[in-house]
Amino acid sequence: MEIEDFGSTDAGEPVRRITLSGGGLTARIMTWGATLQDLRLDGHAAPLTLGFPDFASYPLHSPYFGATPGRYANRIAGGRFTLDGTTHHLDLNENGVTHLHGGSAGISRRIWTIEAHGADFAEFAIIDPDGQSGYPGTCRITARYELGAGGRLSITYRAQTDRPTIANIAHHSYFNLDGTDSILDHEVMMAADHYLPTDALQIPTGEIAPVAGTDFDFREMRSIRRLDGGGRQVDYDHNFCLAGERGPVRSVALVRSLSSGVAMEVRSGEPGVQFYTGFKISPSAPGLSGKPYGPSAGLCLETQVWPDSPNHPAFPQAVLRPGQTLVQHTDYIFMMS
Repeated sequence: MEIEDFGSTDAGEPVRRITLSGGGLTARIMTWGATLQDLRLDGHAAPLTLGFPDFASYPLHSPYFGATPGRYANRIAGGRFTLDGTTHHLDLNENGVTHLHGGSAGISRRIWTIEAHGADFAEFAIIDPDGQSGYPGTCRITARYELGAGGRLSITYRAQTDRPTIANIAHHSYFNLDGTDSILDHEVMMAADHYLPTDALQIPTGEIAPVAGTDFDFREMRSIRRLDGGGRQVDYDHNFCLAGERGPVRSVALVRSLSSGVAMEVRSGEPGVQFYTGFKISPSAPGLSGKPYGPSAGLCLETQVWPDSPNHPAFPQAVLRPGQTLVQHTDYIFMMS
């Protein structure tokens, strides 16, 4: 375990980076956004996640590489929701019309404190104040990263509030299991019979659609590479419906690269997983590979409550009240064949 300086924000706040080792993994996490900056698997030379080698590139170029978005991860239509009869208006940080990942000053873009650490674990904390980005209530949020036997990276988020609010914390790493320029030849399987179609703003329409007979059927292992009727690669940035509510931790997805032999199992109790194939990736800064990443350089499997759930009563809800503790847990388990 090592803690080092990793840069500073424009406001002069120091950014620290901690290195953890265990279970055949090495993880580097920084205090800005409780962000997983680098992840390596013994015996596999390339990084498992996308990131930048320096802090300065993150505020300017990162599309949430390895970040902890919130207070509400994913999108909320019009930045508006009603709770207990009161309508709240949130920061419209996506094209001026949509609230995304907690807003322009969400918890993924602020400094967390290191509360506890050891050789194979670290726990970070942040206070999200009442009114931040328009959210009601002051929230205390923690993020615990832990490495375990058999290539397991465990991430646990907890949140408490002093007023009724909404909270949905997720992990936003972009994974690449072979170190090539594209993940389109990775194979994926997900335990989802339904998904959420979206409109032009990538907001769920409200329909909970079956995957059977569509390009969204990943119930059996298959390649991400899939052409639509016009001969174009299908772009995935959709919530896959795992359950109607949060439940026990279970296997929800499997990803593998046939070229490298590296596979990743995702285990979580969350009701949804946002599958994003990174088709909008276009930073100009060099990544961990030494060159800029291009479209589909990494994929995300963000376990979470369904997007825009405050505006869809039939979706799993993310309401958090005083006296309750939100717990969102996910394991990413890496193995080589």
